[in-house]
Amino acid sequence: MYLSPEQKTSKRRPVNLTIREDVLSEAKSLKLNASKAAEAGIINAVREARAEEWLEANKLALQAHNKRIIKDGPLLKPSWVST
Repeated sequence: MYLSPEQKTSKRRPVNLTIREDVLSEAKSLKLNASKAAEAGIINAVREARAEEWLEANKLALQAHNKRIIKDGPLLKPSWVST
């Protein structure tokens, strides 16, 4: 996973999390850092939520674009497509 410079140097703070025992036991048996794994999971969840928000916010524009493509085709035709 790519981390930007500010993510690498960002301050950490302790928090309390509730994690299923079986998941935590398996992570420990694999010698995983639970804090880093939890952080990575939260980062991914935030990324997915932001992507969903963006799609919802741009839903009408995306639909209009797709309708135009269906009606008129792409503005630029790839060179490998015969006309």
